[in-house]
Formats: sequence, C-alpha cells, structure tokens
Amino acid sequence: MGKETYSVFYKVYFNERLKEVNLHGKATYPLYVQITFARKSIFFKSYYFELFSKSKYYLSVAGLQGGPTLEQITAKENELIDFIINKNLNSFSLDLFKDEYAYYSKDLCDVMEEGFLDYLYTFFQDKGMPTLAPVIREGSRFRLVYDVIQDLKRALAKPLYNEMIENSFYYAPPYLPLYEFMLQTKRWPMLSLSVMEWEAGDTKDKFADFLKKYYPKRNPAEVMLFIEKWLKS
Repeated sequence: MGKETYSVFYKVYFNERLKEVNLHGKATYPLYVQITFARKSIFFKSYYFELFSKSKYYLSVAGLQGGPTLEQITAKENELIDFIINKNLNSFSLDLFKDEYAYYSKDLCDVMEEGFLDYLYTFFQDKGMPTLAPVIREGSRFRLVYDVIQDLKRALAKPLYNEMIENSFYYAPPYLPLYEFMLQTKRWPMLSLSVMEWEAGDTKDKFADFLKKYYPKRNPAEVMLFIEKWLKS
C-alpha cells in the first residue's frame, strides 16, 4: 500500500496498534494514512474508512448485500492523495496537505445530510407529527437519507410530499438534487460526491444542467451559491 510521488512518500495501512473494528460484518484494523516529506511524517485516520464504515452503507439498496470493501476504500484514498500531491508539486508541505485533505476529501452528500434531517424534523413537527419527526431524524442516521425520502414519497399523501420537497429548497441544504445528480455517475456502495470531484472538470456545469432539466422551477445560480458558501465556510 506504500507509494512515493515526487519525493513525497505515502501509504494507506492498517493501524494494528488499535483495536479491530467492524466493517460491515468483518473485523478489521482501522485504515490510516502516512505522509512523509522532508524526513517528517504525519499519520491520521482515513476519512473514507470513517465515511464508508457507517452502517447506512450496508444493505442501503434492496437486493444488494454487503458494503464498501477495503480495496474500494483504499482506492478512493489513493486517488485523493495523488490529486493533492500533484496539485501542489511546487509548494508541498505537510501542513498544506493536512488542510487540503480535510477540504477535498469531504463528501458533499454526507455533510449536507445533517442539515436536511434537521429540516425534516422541523417540517413534521410543524405538521403536527411530533412522534414521527424524531423517528425520521434519528432513524435516518442508520439509513441513507435519500432512501428514506423515497419511502416517504410512497407513504405520504402527494400534496404533503410535494410541499416537503418544495420547502426544502428554502429551508434545507440542497442535499436531494446533489444526491440525485451523484447517482447518475456512481454505483452502490460507493455513493459519494467529494469536493475534489465537485471542483474537477465540468462537474458544476453538469449539475447546473441537471437542475434545469429536473428542477426547472429552481434557480441553478441560487443552489450553486449555497454550495459555494458552504465550501468557503
């Protein structure tokens, strides 16, 4: 798992100094990352190991069993690390790497889930459903929120469901369109849209086109502005 790139050495490895943890039914040591540059090294837990270890990434799609494998998670880490190193060939430092790793690794869908769950909680509280509201918010921590929304679409009266979705564009992060956009190019179980992927190539333009096609009432510029403000924060 070790690799050297332009005098920067890195490896994604099992931290056997820690206790084994459960990765979707299998015991494994946590994945860590080591970065070595100018005879100094830093060590930290793999973001993607933490992300894809969440129970919601197991059996999140009907008929499919299992979850992300260690090989898939490691490949995701290697892709990110190579990107950051190659991006900073002329100004690399360990401090810079730590900052950019924390920024570019983040899964936009995952980080916007919490705000969307808070919105759902408030929405159902306002609709006089004080028992359902916390059930949805707390139970959704163990399932992909997108899957929960699909079940709500089948369970709720159409006017209520439409109101829930319509209001989300004013009171919640744009989790739903981002997730639907991500699903056009990703396959279970590696369902994520990292900041690295968001800022690469023409991803933003494709997302704007997606909004125009599937959410014609929404202003793409406003949705994009929300995402950009979050990134800057």
